Amino acid sequence: MNDNVYLKPNVVIEPLLNRWYCWSHLISPATASKIVKERNLKILKSYIQSPQIHKAATKNPKLLGGPFMDYPTNRKEDIIKLKEKTETKQGQMILLADAITDLEELLKNEADGHSLDDLYAKIPAPLKGYVELVYDLNNNPSYNIFESLLYKSDYYDDNMQSIALWITDNDDRPFVLSTPRLDEEYITHLEIPFADKAIDKLCKMKKEAGSFTEIAELLNRTKDSLFASFFTEDEPPKYQKYEGDHIRMRYFGHACILIETKEVSILVDPLISYYGYLSEVDHFSDVDLPDEIDYVLITHNHQDHVMLETLLPLRHKIKNIVIPRGGNGTLQDPSLKMMFQNIGFHNIVEVDIMESFTSEHCTITGVPFLGEHCDLNIPTKLCFHVEIANFSMLFVADSCNIENEIYKKVHEIIGDTDVIFLGMECEGAPLSWIYGPYLTEKIPKEMDQSRRLSGSNAERGMGLVNIFNPSEVYVYAMGMEPWLKYISSIKYTEESIPIIESNALIKQCQDKGIISERLFGEKEILYDKKGNTNS
Repeated sequence: MNDNVYLKPNVVIEPLLNRWYCWSHLISPATASKIVKERNLKILKSYIQSPQIHKAATKNPKLLGGPFMDYPTNRKEDIIKLKEKTETKQGQMILLADAITDLEELLKNEADGHSLDDLYAKIPAPLKGYVELVYDLNNNPSYNIFESLLYKSDYYDDNMQSIALWITDNDDRPFVLSTPRLDEEYITHLEIPFADKAIDKLCKMKKEAGSFTEIAELLNRTKDSLFASFFTEDEPPKYQKYEGDHIRMRYFGHACILIETKEVSILVDPLISYYGYLSEVDHFSDVDLPDEIDYVLITHNHQDHVMLETLLPLRHKIKNIVIPRGGNGTLQDPSLKMMFQNIGFHNIVEVDIMESFTSEHCTITGVPFLGEHCDLNIPTKLCFHVEIANFSMLFVADSCNIENEIYKKVHEIIGDTDVIFLGMECEGAPLSWIYGPYLTEKIPKEMDQSRRLSGSNAERGMGLVNIFNPSEVYVYAMGMEPWLKYISSIKYTEESIPIIESNALIKQCQDKGIISERLFGEKEILYDKKGNTNS
């Protein structure tokens, strides 16, 4: 092999934390501690106790996305080793999780509306210096976490971070939030923190040829024949920069939309599939992304919208990441800004509700994002209104239009919009699916099921349509594409409520003369800057 080579386009660059698929809540120390203690360790112990139950559960479609490891063979001995490593290498995280629980019990039992000053002496030792005790205006006790201090402490250990490299030739992958990555003959594990610039150098080689000798030495893989097999002399397809006079919209699957003019590129909620293998569905991939991305917009802090597997490989080409302002010190709402900063991202722009970020070629405005967070106090969420010339798009993501009056107030400010992208996963997972590890006490099943990670149904979606008067409405963010199963675990039928509801909305829109469809796979549309559709 010539020394000047490319990284193969179907090499997966999978971020791990102590061998578990890493998403943003596993970066922030407080949330990570709870996930390690209350989810990861419990899954490990459950598998050790009964591998056969896990194997059977993964064959049951009704249990997709549940706490079951998906391995075709018994890996009990490997899981025992991972459990032992977790209890030793992440022992401080377990102590932190216990301390958070103990603090919540302390406040519940002893904070009675009087001054909290005397309780500081009783804060569990692992949390001392990292929290402020507070009441809300109804005298309910709580605490604020000084997350920035935790990132500077031993609780943030980037030595637990690593990258798994392997080649994919299909869309199948076990559900990653419950199946850790063990040693396999086809995987090379790079024990490297996410902030390391060597990741950027490696990822650039998917588009630009580089020296194999240099990258192998940089990553200490000079004698790794598997690592060498991930490279090729074959040049990948070159990205053709859009130079037209229109606004080009490309749908990449789920909630990922690329907006381009010849002057600016905007990528919303990046979740990009791979190129170079036969997929079940035609789709755009990372070879279809610009060489520089002006703005990446993140709508909210869930694992299918803050996708580190996509974002880390794109880091070297992202000029700005625009995120909702949040991170208010509560356990359930870790700071996106601090998370990105600590894993090597820069130029992070926080936007508040109805605050605009304006450049020469576009204006990006934060719009209220309701629901989908199980009624928890989570400010880190925004819909985005994007305006280019006289053309506007509203990305509603998974927002559930619970209250029309809020969006009527928004409409008074931003006016009508040309296109709405609306998430309609309106029968989402219950509260405990994401936020269960953070709850002090297990809640009743009926309560858990009533508080769901759900977007708008047809009635609520049409409320938005009637307020903003778009000429086009696209249902997206449904997690339907086959390359999404490993992170969404969604498998719809025609009887699924989100399909029934989105069909109803599409029909109502079409009856009103509005162009409407449910996006799937890939889609490209050209608009002139007056809002007319060209293709």
